[in-house]
Formats: sequence, C-alpha cells, structure tokens
Amino acid sequence: MKGGAAIAFILLAALLAGCVEETPVEKELFQTKTLANGLEVIFVENHNIPLVSVVMAVKNGAYAESPEYNGLSHFYEHMFFKANEKIPSQEEYMEELRRLGASWNGWTGTETVAYYFTVPRENFEETMQFMENAIRFPKFDEEELEREKGVILAEYDRTEADPYRALSTAVDKKMWYPYYSRKNVIGNRTVIATNTREKMTTIKDRYYVPNNCALILAGDLTADEAFASAEEVFSDWEKGEDPFVLYPVPEHPPLQKSEAVVVEKPVGAITIDIEWHGPSVYRDREKTYAADLFSYVLNNPNSNFQKDLVDSGLFSSCSISYYTQNHTGPISIMGETTAENFPEARDALLGEIERFDDAGYVSENELDDAKAMVEVSRAYELESLHNTFAPDSLPFSWAVTGLDYYLSYIDNMKEVTIDDLISYASGYVVGKSCVTGVLISPEDRATLDLKGSDLI
Repeated sequence: MKGGAAIAFILLAALLAGCVEETPVEKELFQTKTLANGLEVIFVENHNIPLVSVVMAVKNGAYAESPEYNGLSHFYEHMFFKANEKIPSQEEYMEELRRLGASWNGWTGTETVAYYFTVPRENFEETMQFMENAIRFPKFDEEELEREKGVILAEYDRTEADPYRALSTAVDKKMWYPYYSRKNVIGNRTVIATNTREKMTTIKDRYYVPNNCALILAGDLTADEAFASAEEVFSDWEKGEDPFVLYPVPEHPPLQKSEAVVVEKPVGAITIDIEWHGPSVYRDREKTYAADLFSYVLNNPNSNFQKDLVDSGLFSSCSISYYTQNHTGPISIMGETTAENFPEARDALLGEIERFDDAGYVSENELDDAKAMVEVSRAYELESLHNTFAPDSLPFSWAVTGLDYYLSYIDNMKEVTIDDLISYASGYVVGKSCVTGVLISPEDRATLDLKGSDLI
C-alpha cells in the first residue's frame, strides 16, 4: 500500500477511532461572487505554496451535442490551446505558457468542459489575461484546425481499438437511444474529420458566455485580490442568452424493455456489463446519495455482494457504480469471469441483483462504514485541494450538480437510511429494464453457444 491509498487508510482508521482532527467546514473554504454578466467566481484561499490555479469551467460537453456536433466539445477543448487574437500561433502560445511557468491542461466530460493554468503567485495577473484571451478570443486558425483533426482522430482510433470501449459503445447505444450523441464524449469520426471553423464559432457563441461559465481561483491570494482581478479582467465579457433555454437538452426516455448485446473480440476473459438508468440530480436528488452509498457498501470486500460473487470464485472481480449526472446518471455492474464459470456466474449475479431490495441485504454497520468511507474520501479531497489546487471535482460539481450540492453533500449523505437504500434499489435496479453487454472471444462464444437472449 502506498501513496493516496495509504493516506486514505490511515485517515479511515483514525476517523473510525474518533481521533481525526476536524476537517475545516467546507463552506468556509469557498467564497463566491457572481459578476454582473453572470460569471460565477469561486475562490479557495491557500497559502501553503506560492502558487495559484486559474480554472475556467464551462457547462458544455456531450450532453449539448446533437449528432452533427458529436465530439466537437472535445475538439473545441483542443483548439482552446491554440492561437487567439492576442497570440498569433500555437508556438507562441506554448512559449508564453513556458514563460509563465505554467502547468496546464483541459478535459471534456459528458456535462463539463474545464481548463486550468497553475502558475507561480507573481504571474497570477498575467495568467488571468492569458485565460481571458484564450476563452474570449480564439482564432480557430484553419491550418491549426486541420492539423488538430489528425491528432484527435489518432486519439479516437486508439480509443476505438480498445475491446472494452467496444463493449461500452455497444451498451451505450442501446442505453441512450435515441440520444446517444448526448452521452458520447469521444464523438463521431466523420463529424470530427469534417469539422469546420464555423462549427467551432457556433459552439463558442452558444456556450462560451460568462453566464454559462465559472472562474475558479485557488491558491496564494486573498479574497479581495481574487475578486478584484476577476472583476477587472472579465467584467466586460458580454453576457449571452442561456444556451440551455435556446437549445434544451432532450430527456433520455426510460428503457422500455431489457436488451442484450454480445461483442466479440480476441480477449482472454469474459466481461459482463449490466446497466440501468439511474437518478438525475435535478429530478431525484435524494436518491443520488443513496446510489453512492449503495455502491460503497457493495464494493466493500466484506459485503454479501463480494462474498457471493468474488470470494466464491465465480468472478475474478465484480463491482457496481453510479455516475452522478444532471441528465440521467447510469448505474453499472461490471464483472469479469471465465468461459468455464460463465453460466453459473451469470445466474449468480442475476440472483444477487434480485436480493438488492431485501430488508437484510445491507446492515446498519455496513451503511455506517460506507458513510465513514465517503467522509474520509471528501476529507482527503479537501486536503488535496490544499496541496494540488482546484481538483477536477470542483469544476465537475459546479457544472453538473451545483456548488450547493457539493457543499452540502456530506450532511445529506449522513441522513441516508437503510430504507433509502431499499427504495433506491427497488426504484432503479431490481426488476427494472436494463441493458446487458458481454465481451467475449469468438472461440468462447462458440463453445458456450451464447446468444443475446441468454442474457435477458
């Protein structure tokens, strides 16, 4: 055990013994201000190291993409680090980052795009100007755009070559029909290959407006310095129309029936992936806390789920997850087994799922331990915030759940009861329509004579 795992274990042991020093109240770590143009500014003060992170979060991603734009939020992320009206080429852009001593990156998710620069304290003001130029004045140079197509298509091809990606794609296409593009971050190859400057400009004009963004400043500043700089640099950024009023995100219709898909690839083991539509933050907020805790309980090595499926030898691994989303978060159970064990493993897994809403399936002690684990994870995350500045969870939470959800998460999680877990399991999993995918070699499929109907 080493690194973060060791720290988490030590924190957990101390917490369960009741001797962890009290974590600072989360609400006291964050200060916020909304500018007149709608830009939300979030500040986290940290004087441990003379560094500052300047982060811009945008409510954009796959969920904003109709089929003809699928993959272009991610393409836009790449173009963010190119020429703009103030810096005429990518070479000069990179040279300026080196001069600022910046660590930098960006990422695109289903419902979030984020960019960050971490720099020495003395370069904060210049970095704020640098961020403004990048976010407000991109050039989308035609030559750079064409070069980036090759980079992104190579990334696309590497991802598509992964057999596990083939399984997730096959499952997702059934899970999210008819709006698959709204969950497909990597996008469509043809759309990427035929991307145009006009489409990049359309994304900018729709989504890259201050009232659809958050500026996160973390590090060796005071609140007065942070908010004064934000006001000075970004106050003249013109407010736009709410993109999600003009271009609303369609609701994913409920699964009408259970379906199955078999994906053949040259793999050594058999992977089973069963997925359900889970709760949405804005529609069923309370169930999202139960969903998280249910996963923590079942993934504990001492749970009935692990004992019945993994300790028994039927699966080499098996886990359950819920992905928090504003627009229908998926619930997934993924397990790996062998051709020899597959029939018994499949039946055991289906039988285990039927027990999820049994009154005694999860004990009070298991639920308490799960709550402690979640609390430790948040404490470690907040400690990381002081050491690494503005973690990915902060822009994600702002865009997907709202900062209030993030700040009140632990208190609400602690209120979850066994009855809440039962209600979650019965409402979203047990007896509910799902999509089952199996990744298997052609040889094992032939040996088992496996058909899709065997999985429903």
